[in-house]
Amino acid sequence: MSEKPTAQKKRIELLDVYRGFAILGIFVVNIVIMNSTFLNQDEFAKQWTSNIDTITARVLQLFFYTKFFPIFSLLFGLGISMQAIKMLENKALKSSFFARRMFILFLFGVGHIVLLWSGDVLNLYAILGLLTTIFIKRSGRLILALSAIFLLFPFYDQVLEALFDLVNFRPHTYLSEYTGASVNEIIRNGSYVQGIELRLREYLSNIPMLFGFLAPIALSMFLLGLYLGKKKVFESAAAFIERIKKPAIVLAILTNLYRILFLFVLSKMEVYKIELVRLLFIKLMVIADVVMGLFYLWLIGWLWETNKFRKILTPLKYVGRMALTNYLLQSFIGLIIFTSVGFKGYETLSPSQAFLTAIGVFIFQLILSRLWLRYFKYGPFEWLWRCLTYKQWLPIRIDTGSG
Repeated sequence: MSEKPTAQKKRIELLDVYRGFAILGIFVVNIVIMNSTFLNQDEFAKQWTSNIDTITARVLQLFFYTKFFPIFSLLFGLGISMQAIKMLENKALKSSFFARRMFILFLFGVGHIVLLWSGDVLNLYAILGLLTTIFIKRSGRLILALSAIFLLFPFYDQVLEALFDLVNFRPHTYLSEYTGASVNEIIRNGSYVQGIELRLREYLSNIPMLFGFLAPIALSMFLLGLYLGKKKVFESAAAFIERIKKPAIVLAILTNLYRILFLFVLSKMEVYKIELVRLLFIKLMVIADVVMGLFYLWLIGWLWETNKFRKILTPLKYVGRMALTNYLLQSFIGLIIFTSVGFKGYETLSPSQAFLTAIGVFIFQLILSRLWLRYFKYGPFEWLWRCLTYKQWLPIRIDTGSG
Protein backbone atom coordinates (compact mmCIF):
# COMPACT_ATOMS: atom_id res chain seq x y z
CA MET A 1 0.00 0.00 0.00
CA SER A 2 1.42 3.41 -0.99
CA GLU A 3 1.97 6.08 1.60
CA LYS A 4 -0.35 9.03 1.07
CA PRO A 5 -1.10 12.01 3.27
CA THR A 6 -4.22 11.42 5.30
CA ALA A 7 -7.19 13.52 4.29
CA GLN A 8 -7.60 16.60 6.40
CA LYS A 9 -10.34 16.38 8.99
CA LYS A 10 -11.56 18.65 11.70
CA ARG A 11 -8.71 19.24 14.16
CA ILE A 12 -9.19 18.69 17.86
CA GLU A 13 -8.94 22.31 18.98
CA LEU A 14 -8.21 21.46 22.60
CA LEU A 15 -5.00 19.67 21.56
CA ASP A 16 -3.87 22.77 19.69
CA VAL A 17 -4.68 24.89 22.75
CA TYR A 18 -2.55 22.54 24.84
CA ARG A 19 0.33 22.82 22.37
CA GLY A 20 0.12 26.61 22.38
CA PHE A 21 0.16 26.64 26.17
CA ALA A 22 3.19 24.33 26.18
CA ILE A 23 5.05 26.60 23.74
CA LEU A 24 4.48 29.54 26.11
CA GLY A 25 5.82 27.67 29.14
CA ILE A 26 8.77 26.20 27.24
CA PHE A 27 10.01 29.66 26.24
CA VAL A 28 9.53 31.14 29.71
CA VAL A 29 11.95 28.45 30.94
CA ASN A 30 14.29 28.45 27.93
CA ILE A 31 14.83 32.20 27.92
CA VAL A 32 16.41 31.91 31.37
CA ILE A 33 19.06 29.59 29.90
CA MET A 34 19.46 31.74 26.79
CA ASN A 35 20.06 34.73 29.06
CA SER A 36 22.73 32.89 31.07
CA THR A 37 24.00 29.39 30.31
CA PHE A 38 24.28 26.64 32.93
CA LEU A 39 28.02 27.32 33.21
CA ASN A 40 27.44 30.70 34.86
CA GLN A 41 23.77 30.65 35.80
CA ASP A 42 24.08 30.36 39.58
CA GLU A 43 26.66 33.16 39.82
CA PHE A 44 24.66 35.37 37.45
CA ALA A 45 21.45 34.88 39.44
CA LYS A 46 23.02 36.11 42.71
CA GLN A 47 23.02 39.75 41.62
CA TRP A 48 19.24 39.99 41.25
CA THR A 49 17.95 40.65 44.75
CA SER A 50 15.06 43.07 44.23
CA ASN A 51 11.59 42.03 45.36
CA ILE A 52 10.26 41.73 41.81
CA ASP A 53 13.17 39.52 40.73
CA THR A 54 12.96 37.36 43.85
CA ILE A 55 9.22 36.89 43.29
CA THR A 56 9.82 36.08 39.60
CA ALA A 57 12.40 33.45 40.54
CA ARG A 58 9.93 31.82 42.94
CA VAL A 59 7.15 31.92 40.34
CA LEU A 60 9.41 30.12 37.89
CA GLN A 61 10.36 27.52 40.50
CA LEU A 62 6.80 26.88 41.60
CA PHE A 63 4.88 27.12 38.35
CA PHE A 64 7.23 26.60 35.38
CA TYR A 65 10.39 24.55 35.94
CA THR A 66 10.03 20.86 34.96
CA LYS A 67 6.34 21.30 34.24
CA PHE A 68 6.17 22.29 30.58
CA PHE A 69 8.72 19.85 29.20
CA PRO A 70 6.51 16.92 30.34
CA ILE A 71 3.48 18.62 28.76
CA PHE A 72 5.30 19.15 25.47
CA SER A 73 6.52 15.54 25.56
CA LEU A 74 3.11 14.05 26.31
CA LEU A 75 1.50 16.01 23.46
CA PHE A 76 4.21 14.91 21.07
CA GLY A 77 3.74 11.27 22.08
CA LEU A 78 -0.01 11.63 21.79
CA GLY A 79 0.32 13.08 18.29
CA ILE A 80 2.51 10.18 17.17
CA SER A 81 0.14 7.63 18.68
CA MET A 82 -2.98 9.14 17.11
CA GLN A 83 -1.36 9.06 13.67
CA ALA A 84 0.00 5.54 14.16
CA ILE A 85 -3.30 4.19 15.47
CA LYS A 86 -5.17 5.67 12.51
CA MET A 87 -2.70 4.03 10.11
CA LEU A 88 -2.96 0.74 12.03
CA GLU A 89 -6.75 0.78 11.74
CA ASN A 90 -6.42 1.39 7.99
CA LYS A 91 -3.85 -1.44 7.72
CA ALA A 92 -1.29 1.08 6.47
CA LEU A 93 1.11 1.21 9.43
CA LYS A 94 4.72 0.93 8.27
CA SER A 95 7.83 1.18 10.41
CA SER A 96 9.66 2.78 7.47
CA PHE A 97 7.18 5.67 7.50
CA PHE A 98 7.87 6.56 11.13
CA ALA A 99 11.59 5.90 10.74
CA ARG A 100 11.68 8.47 7.94
CA ARG A 101 9.48 10.90 9.86
CA MET A 102 11.65 10.72 12.97
CA PHE A 103 14.89 10.90 10.96
CA ILE A 104 13.72 14.16 9.38
CA LEU A 105 12.84 15.50 12.83
CA PHE A 106 16.30 14.47 14.03
CA LEU A 107 17.85 16.50 11.20
CA PHE A 108 15.72 19.48 12.20
CA GLY A 109 17.15 19.08 15.70
CA VAL A 110 20.74 19.00 14.42
CA GLY A 111 20.12 22.14 12.40
CA HIS A 112 18.53 23.76 15.44
CA ILE A 113 21.63 23.10 17.55
CA VAL A 114 24.15 24.19 14.92
CA LEU A 115 22.34 27.28 13.66
CA LEU A 116 20.32 28.59 16.60
CA TRP A 117 20.61 27.16 20.11
CA SER A 118 22.18 24.26 22.00
CA GLY A 119 19.10 23.53 24.12
CA ASP A 120 17.39 21.43 21.47
CA VAL A 121 15.07 18.52 22.31
CA LEU A 122 13.92 17.62 18.78
CA ASN A 123 16.67 15.05 18.22
CA LEU A 124 15.83 13.47 21.58
CA TYR A 125 12.15 13.41 20.58
CA ALA A 126 13.07 11.80 17.27
CA ILE A 127 14.96 8.96 18.96
CA LEU A 128 12.32 8.38 21.64
CA GLY A 129 9.46 8.84 19.18
CA LEU A 130 10.76 6.00 17.05
CA LEU A 131 11.19 3.87 20.17
CA THR A 132 7.64 4.66 21.28
CA THR A 133 6.13 3.36 18.04
CA ILE A 134 7.48 -0.09 18.92
CA PHE A 135 4.86 -0.26 21.70
CA ILE A 136 1.91 0.73 19.51
CA LYS A 137 0.50 -2.82 19.45
CA ARG A 138 1.15 -3.54 23.11
CA SER A 139 -1.58 -3.54 25.76
CA GLY A 140 -2.61 -0.32 27.44
CA ARG A 141 -1.79 -1.78 30.85
CA LEU A 142 1.81 -2.56 29.83
CA ILE A 143 2.28 0.89 28.26
CA LEU A 144 0.97 2.63 31.39
CA ALA A 145 3.16 0.49 33.65
CA LEU A 146 6.27 1.30 31.60
CA SER A 147 5.39 4.99 31.70
CA ALA A 148 5.33 4.87 35.50
CA ILE A 149 8.55 2.85 35.71
CA PHE A 150 10.51 5.23 33.49
CA LEU A 151 9.30 8.18 35.55
CA LEU A 152 9.92 6.65 38.98
CA PHE A 153 13.31 4.97 38.45
CA PRO A 154 15.77 7.05 40.52
CA PHE A 155 19.24 5.97 39.38
CA TYR A 156 19.62 7.23 35.81
CA ASP A 157 22.66 9.37 36.68
CA GLN A 158 24.49 6.37 38.10
CA VAL A 159 23.62 4.19 35.09
CA LEU A 160 24.78 6.87 32.66
CA GLU A 161 27.99 7.45 34.60
CA ALA A 162 28.79 3.72 34.38
CA LEU A 163 28.07 3.71 30.64
CA PHE A 164 30.23 6.79 30.06
CA ASP A 165 33.07 5.15 31.98
CA LEU A 166 32.66 2.04 29.88
CA VAL A 167 33.06 3.93 26.58
CA ASN A 168 35.47 6.52 28.04
CA PHE A 169 33.14 9.44 27.30
CA ARG A 170 33.87 12.57 29.35
CA PRO A 171 31.20 15.19 28.58
CA HIS A 172 32.54 17.69 31.13
CA THR A 173 35.72 18.11 29.08
CA TYR A 174 33.93 19.89 26.24
CA LEU A 175 33.59 23.09 28.27
CA SER A 176 36.56 22.60 30.60
CA GLU A 177 38.55 25.39 28.94
CA TYR A 178 35.66 27.87 29.09
CA THR A 179 34.75 30.26 31.89
CA GLY A 180 31.64 32.34 32.45
CA ALA A 181 33.57 35.36 31.16
CA SER A 182 34.83 33.64 27.99
CA VAL A 183 31.35 32.30 27.19
CA ASN A 184 29.94 35.80 27.68
CA GLU A 185 32.55 37.24 25.31
CA ILE A 186 31.85 34.66 22.57
CA ILE A 187 28.07 34.98 22.74
CA ARG A 188 28.02 38.79 22.87
CA ASN A 189 30.98 39.67 20.65
CA GLY A 190 32.23 36.53 18.94
CA SER A 191 31.70 35.49 15.34
CA TYR A 192 28.81 33.29 14.26
CA VAL A 193 31.27 30.44 13.61
CA GLN A 194 32.56 30.74 17.20
CA GLY A 195 28.94 30.59 18.31
CA ILE A 196 28.42 27.34 16.37
CA GLU A 197 31.44 25.75 18.05
CA LEU A 198 30.22 26.86 21.49
CA ARG A 199 26.74 25.51 20.83
CA LEU A 200 28.12 22.11 19.82
CA ARG A 201 30.34 21.98 22.90
CA GLU A 202 27.44 23.02 25.14
CA TYR A 203 25.23 20.32 23.68
CA LEU A 204 27.85 17.59 24.18
CA SER A 205 28.56 18.74 27.73
CA ASN A 206 24.82 18.65 28.51
CA ILE A 207 24.33 15.05 27.34
CA PRO A 208 24.20 13.73 30.95
CA MET A 209 21.30 16.06 31.73
CA LEU A 210 19.66 15.37 28.38
CA PHE A 211 19.70 11.59 28.70
CA GLY A 212 19.86 11.24 32.48
CA PHE A 213 17.14 13.73 33.36
CA LEU A 214 15.07 14.84 30.35
CA ALA A 215 14.98 11.61 28.34
CA PRO A 216 13.33 9.48 31.08
CA ILE A 217 10.66 12.15 31.61
CA ALA A 218 10.10 12.44 27.86
CA LEU A 219 9.85 8.67 27.36
CA SER A 220 7.46 8.35 30.28
CA MET A 221 5.24 11.09 28.85
CA PHE A 222 5.49 9.68 25.31
CA LEU A 223 4.18 6.38 26.62
CA LEU A 224 1.44 8.11 28.60
CA GLY A 225 0.47 9.95 25.41
CA LEU A 226 0.46 6.63 23.56
CA TYR A 227 -1.79 5.14 26.25
CA LEU A 228 -4.23 8.07 26.01
CA GLY A 229 -4.17 7.80 22.24
CA LYS A 230 -4.95 4.08 22.31
CA LYS A 231 -7.81 4.76 24.72
CA LYS A 232 -9.07 7.51 22.37
CA VAL A 233 -9.78 9.77 25.31
CA PHE A 234 -10.18 12.82 23.08
CA GLU A 235 -13.18 11.28 21.40
CA SER A 236 -14.95 11.78 24.75
CA ALA A 237 -12.69 14.38 26.36
CA ALA A 238 -15.38 16.04 28.47
CA ALA A 239 -16.35 12.77 30.17
CA PHE A 240 -12.71 11.82 30.78
CA ILE A 241 -11.86 15.23 32.24
CA GLU A 242 -14.85 15.08 34.58
CA ARG A 243 -14.05 11.50 35.62
CA ILE A 244 -10.53 12.35 36.80
CA LYS A 245 -11.50 15.67 38.41
CA LYS A 246 -11.18 14.62 42.04
CA PRO A 247 -7.84 12.75 41.81
CA ALA A 248 -6.40 15.56 39.65
CA ILE A 249 -7.20 18.21 42.27
CA VAL A 250 -6.02 16.07 45.19
CA LEU A 251 -2.71 15.25 43.48
CA ALA A 252 -2.18 18.90 42.57
CA ILE A 253 -2.61 19.96 46.19
CA LEU A 254 -0.30 17.23 47.52
CA THR A 255 2.44 17.83 44.95
CA ASN A 256 2.36 21.59 45.48
CA LEU A 257 2.64 21.12 49.22
CA TYR A 258 5.69 18.92 48.69
CA ARG A 259 7.22 21.41 46.22
CA ILE A 260 6.88 24.24 48.77
CA LEU A 261 8.20 21.99 51.52
CA PHE A 262 11.20 21.07 49.37
CA LEU A 263 12.06 24.67 48.45
CA PHE A 264 11.73 26.18 51.89
CA VAL A 265 12.38 23.35 54.36
CA LEU A 266 13.80 20.05 53.08
CA SER A 267 16.62 21.50 50.97
CA LYS A 268 17.87 23.44 54.01
CA MET A 269 17.88 20.50 56.43
CA GLU A 270 21.09 18.81 57.57
CA VAL A 271 19.83 15.44 56.32
CA TYR A 272 19.74 16.91 52.78
CA LYS A 273 23.54 16.65 52.70
CA ILE A 274 23.29 12.85 52.69
CA GLU A 275 23.53 11.79 49.04
CA LEU A 276 20.86 9.08 49.07
CA VAL A 277 18.39 11.30 50.94
CA ARG A 278 19.08 14.22 48.60
CA LEU A 279 18.53 11.93 45.60
CA LEU A 280 15.18 10.82 47.02
CA PHE A 281 14.04 14.38 47.78
CA ILE A 282 14.98 15.60 44.31
CA LYS A 283 13.31 12.64 42.61
CA LEU A 284 10.09 13.32 44.52
CA MET A 285 10.35 16.97 43.49
CA VAL A 286 10.64 15.98 39.81
CA ILE A 287 7.63 13.68 40.11
CA ALA A 288 5.69 16.46 41.82
CA ASP A 289 6.54 18.85 38.99
CA VAL A 290 5.47 16.35 36.33
CA VAL A 291 2.17 15.75 38.12
CA MET A 292 1.63 19.50 38.36
CA GLY A 293 2.24 19.84 34.63
CA LEU A 294 -0.40 17.18 33.99
CA PHE A 295 -2.75 19.08 36.30
CA TYR A 296 -2.32 22.15 34.08
CA LEU A 297 -3.62 20.07 31.18
CA TRP A 298 -6.57 18.87 33.22
CA LEU A 299 -7.40 22.42 34.36
CA ILE A 300 -7.25 23.86 30.84
CA GLY A 301 -9.34 20.94 29.58
CA TRP A 302 -11.91 21.50 32.31
CA LEU A 303 -12.12 25.23 31.58
CA TRP A 304 -12.42 24.44 27.88
CA GLU A 305 -15.06 21.72 28.11
CA THR A 306 -17.20 23.67 30.59
CA ASN A 307 -16.96 26.74 28.30
CA LYS A 308 -15.36 28.76 31.09
CA PHE A 309 -12.66 31.05 29.66
CA ARG A 310 -12.89 29.31 26.26
CA LYS A 311 -12.67 32.67 24.48
CA ILE A 312 -9.50 33.47 26.43
CA LEU A 313 -7.95 30.07 25.68
CA THR A 314 -8.93 29.91 21.99
CA PRO A 315 -6.07 32.12 20.66
CA LEU A 316 -3.57 29.54 21.97
CA LYS A 317 -4.67 27.15 19.24
CA TYR A 318 -3.03 29.24 16.52
CA VAL A 319 0.37 28.93 18.16
CA GLY A 320 -0.33 25.24 18.82
CA ARG A 321 -1.13 24.48 15.18
CA MET A 322 2.38 25.75 14.37
CA ALA A 323 4.13 24.29 17.44
CA LEU A 324 7.27 23.11 15.63
CA THR A 325 7.66 26.38 13.73
CA ASN A 326 7.07 28.44 16.86
CA TYR A 327 9.51 26.35 18.89
CA LEU A 328 12.25 27.01 16.34
CA LEU A 329 11.20 30.65 15.96
CA GLN A 330 11.71 31.19 19.69
CA SER A 331 15.31 30.03 19.35
CA PHE A 332 15.84 32.35 16.38
CA ILE A 333 14.44 35.26 18.39
CA GLY A 334 16.71 34.27 21.28
CA LEU A 335 19.69 34.33 18.88
CA ILE A 336 18.75 37.87 17.84
CA ILE A 337 18.15 39.12 21.39
CA PHE A 338 21.17 37.64 23.15
CA THR A 339 24.04 37.09 20.69
CA SER A 340 26.40 39.08 18.50
CA VAL A 341 24.10 38.36 15.55
CA GLY A 342 21.63 40.84 17.02
CA PHE A 343 21.34 42.94 20.17
CA LYS A 344 24.07 41.30 22.30
CA GLY A 345 21.76 41.05 25.30
CA TYR A 346 23.36 37.99 26.89
CA GLU A 347 23.48 38.25 30.71
CA THR A 348 21.84 41.68 30.70
CA LEU A 349 18.22 40.79 31.56
CA SER A 350 17.03 40.42 35.14
CA PRO A 351 14.68 37.49 35.90
CA SER A 352 11.64 39.78 35.70
CA GLN A 353 12.83 41.31 32.42
CA ALA A 354 13.47 37.89 30.92
CA PHE A 355 10.00 36.73 32.02
CA LEU A 356 8.29 39.77 30.49
CA THR A 357 10.35 39.37 27.31
CA ALA A 358 9.15 35.78 26.99
CA ILE A 359 5.53 36.87 27.38
CA GLY A 360 6.03 39.62 24.80
CA VAL A 361 7.60 37.20 22.31
CA PHE A 362 4.72 34.78 22.81
CA ILE A 363 2.13 37.50 22.14
CA PHE A 364 4.02 38.32 18.93
CA GLN A 365 3.95 34.62 17.97
CA LEU A 366 0.24 34.44 18.68
CA ILE A 367 -0.48 37.35 16.33
CA LEU A 368 1.92 36.06 13.67
CA SER A 369 0.48 32.53 13.82
CA ARG A 370 -3.08 33.85 13.46
CA LEU A 371 -2.10 35.90 10.41
CA TRP A 372 -0.15 33.03 8.83
CA LEU A 373 -3.00 30.56 9.22
CA ARG A 374 -5.38 32.87 7.41
CA TYR A 375 -3.52 32.07 4.21
CA PHE A 376 -1.75 28.76 4.83
CA LYS A 377 -2.83 25.30 5.99
CA TYR A 378 0.31 24.59 8.04
CA GLY A 379 3.23 26.35 9.62
CA PRO A 380 6.28 26.41 7.31
CA PHE A 381 8.24 23.74 9.21
CA GLU A 382 5.13 21.59 9.71
CA TRP A 383 4.61 21.75 5.95
CA LEU A 384 8.27 20.93 5.18
CA TRP A 385 8.21 18.00 7.62
CA ARG A 386 5.03 16.73 6.00
CA CYS A 387 6.41 17.06 2.45
CA LEU A 388 9.65 15.24 3.29
CA THR A 389 7.79 12.52 5.22
CA TYR A 390 5.41 11.75 2.36
CA LYS A 391 8.02 12.49 -0.34
CA GLN A 392 5.55 14.78 -2.08
CA TRP A 393 5.30 18.50 -2.76
CA LEU A 394 2.05 19.20 -0.90
CA PRO A 395 -0.06 22.35 -1.24
CA ILE A 396 0.30 24.79 1.62
CA ARG A 397 -1.84 27.76 0.60
CA ILE A 398 -5.51 27.79 1.53
CA ASP A 399 -7.67 27.69 -1.58
CA THR A 400 -9.70 30.84 -1.09
CA GLY A 401 -11.52 30.24 -4.36
CA SER A 402 -13.39 27.17 -3.11
CA GLY A 403 -16.48 27.52 -1.00
